[in-house]
Amino acid sequence: MQQQNNVIKNPKPANEPQVKGPELNDRDRLNDILATEKYLTDSFNVAAREASHDLLHQDIMLILNDCHRAARDVYNLMFENGWYKLEAEQQQKLDQMNQQFNGYTTQFPYPLPIQ
Repeated sequence: MQQQNNVIKNPKPANEPQVKGPELNDRDRLNDILATEKYLTDSFNVAAREASHDLLHQDIMLILNDCHRAARDVYNLMFENGWYKLEAEQQQKLDQMNQQFNGYTTQFPYPLPIQ
């Protein structure tokens, strides 16, 4: 794994062409699968929230968890192949955002559990 200029990524496969042609390759297919899994998780989230029957809700939750796992597996595969990269954030900015959002807890109508 490489990290330069705050970018965290793996090297791309050696056999990947420099210029992409019109044909579908593995990266295209995985991008499509990941987009589909994201759509499915969004849709099953709504279905789970609105299910009025307990057994239906339980079934939807099982499917939802499977979709989340599948999306994570596809993401991991894409990251391992260098097709997905992340930007590292500076610790100071993370600390600043954490402090900001922790300040919002005073606006909650109920107390947070002790962690």
